[in-house]
Amino acid sequence: MEQYQYHIFAPYRVCPLGAHVDHQHGLVTGFAIDKGVDLWFNVRDDGQVKLKSLTFEGDVDFAINAPSQVREHHWGDYARGAKYALRKRFELEKGIEGVIKGSLPVGGLSSSAAVLTAYVMAFAKANGIKLQPFEVVQIASEAEREYIGLNNGLLDQACITLGKKDGLLFLDCDTNEYRIIKRNPDMPTFEIGIFFSGLTRSLVNSDYNLRVYECKTAAWNMLAYTDQPLKTFDKTFLRDIPKATFEKTRIAMPARFARRAEHFYSEYRRVRQGVTAWETGNMKLFGKLSFDSCESSINNYECGSPELIAIYEIMRSLPGIYGGRFSGAGFKGACIALVNPEHKETIEKELTKRYLEQFPEYEKTFHVYWVKPDDGARFV
Repeated sequence: MEQYQYHIFAPYRVCPLGAHVDHQHGLVTGFAIDKGVDLWFNVRDDGQVKLKSLTFEGDVDFAINAPSQVREHHWGDYARGAKYALRKRFELEKGIEGVIKGSLPVGGLSSSAAVLTAYVMAFAKANGIKLQPFEVVQIASEAEREYIGLNNGLLDQACITLGKKDGLLFLDCDTNEYRIIKRNPDMPTFEIGIFFSGLTRSLVNSDYNLRVYECKTAAWNMLAYTDQPLKTFDKTFLRDIPKATFEKTRIAMPARFARRAEHFYSEYRRVRQGVTAWETGNMKLFGKLSFDSCESSINNYECGSPELIAIYEIMRSLPGIYGGRFSGAGFKGACIALVNPEHKETIEKELTKRYLEQFPEYEKTFHVYWVKPDDGARFV
């Protein structure tokens, strides 16, 4: 891409612990990985944004200083969403002309958040706007919630923007405080396996938003049963309600809401234990907690397709896999695993064989990828 002046790399992300809790202001962990989205661009003085994709069909063309139109359900929506969120804060006068390319055709690694992050950084650069990393996180997250329509928390954008090659991101989604926990020298080496089921998905059309509302309904139930004032739905989060209140009220609420809350409180505990395991270099325990997180995602959060559950069950039985879980929201998509690199070949062979025995229809679309933690989004 020699003819372009600027190049941004925005990595995909994986979250070993802290599943489905960011939207309830829980605790999460994550890595940026060494695969992601590349955006090459030049600045345009006429305010036009002209984009091509090496992954998707069609061109994108709009004015940076015009109000955002309604979504077109097309890959250009992500550029328009980034413009929408930036224009709430800044004057935008200069556009860009560029090409974007994704490196893994996989659901569950937050490619949408990576794309949004790249566009936010590009539009800011073109217009001389200096953003702190956490501002990029907030603006890209707002674009996804308010323009794309996915009620996510900050996890994806935080991993993508703040991630570090030699550490684990630990983020409190209530206070937005975060730290990068350096790898303990005693920790065994690991790589990350991404096992793509072959089934693609769109989160906005999955049960993702429904689960968010179920969590909030569980919180409302607890407040109502204990005669506490209710807040509006958008200001209601499980994080604000002590676990003791849940223990008192769980029997009174419909079982599905109790299961959603059980997932939240147990995941909170697992992340805290996981952070300690990571700090002390105990990969065995860290991996086990990741497996337990997936177990709770299946039984309490009730996500995961038959395909993903099959991959998870095969993973649990293979030597050399420390732990793993569904990646992303766990509706179709992929599983991730923390793996001892010495076992990579055997794992790939065995997992592929056993999965395709159950689901031969995915022979052409099932894939195994190997990635490593990497630094967050940056100009290359």
